[in-house]
Amino acid sequence: MTTGDDIKAAGDELTAILVRMRRGVAFTGAGISTESGIPDFRSPGGLWTRNRPIDFATFLSDRAMRDEAWRRRFAMEDAFAGARPGRGHRALAHLLGEGRLAGIVTQNIDGLHQASGVRDDRLVELHGNTTYAACLECGERYELAWVRQRFETHGGRAPDCLDCGGPIKTATISFGQPMPAEAMARARALTQACDVFLALGSSLVVWPAAGFPVEAKRRGATLVIVNREPTEIDDIADLVIHADIGDVLGRAAASAGTM
Repeated sequence: MTTGDDIKAAGDELTAILVRMRRGVAFTGAGISTESGIPDFRSPGGLWTRNRPIDFATFLSDRAMRDEAWRRRFAMEDAFAGARPGRGHRALAHLLGEGRLAGIVTQNIDGLHQASGVRDDRLVELHGNTTYAACLECGERYELAWVRQRFETHGGRAPDCLDCGGPIKTATISFGQPMPAEAMARARALTQACDVFLALGSSLVVWPAAGFPVEAKRRGATLVIVNREPTEIDDIADLVIHADIGDVLGRAAASAGTM
């Protein structure tokens, strides 16, 4: 992790980049939400060290795993219902408001960007949204309160669609599930037009989304990576900061606004 004078120098360089940024894109992963009390996935103590992810094919084929998926969903809701946007979320909302950012592309499903004031038309959710559910067969939408009521009154059994009997799943993207075409197209358009690409709190190992910073750099954008741990593409970035996102980005965004 970058420390001391290195962080200050890197922060000053980030401020300079934000000052000249005119159509930036922020790409956010789980690391931006750890300050809000939501653990990331791959770090020691992260969510995947306790529960391995349930892939899409298993969700479809194994009713017991559908039950388990909903049990996890409601356990996370209870644990993190009080989460509020952190300094990183607020800094990005500020940069959007100033017109320096064109949009935010996120791998997160926690809704904290929206809670910080980011409008839906400025946000691309690559991995979907966990605030509602839908039938995987007919697409019928279900509110989570209804799903939870059915789940709890039927002994922890995942409910099926009332219309067609298909499996009901949160509107999120699981491993093995096709990426949403519209979201990917919006993210690609933002990437191809940006002058600065800010990769924040992502391990940058989940493809195809991890290809966006590479494409931005190839097209001439300034690539900045802020993450507590090294990533596989640190060597191509113009600026790499291994530090807390809230500290670094919050201070740089505030400084950029005064210049």
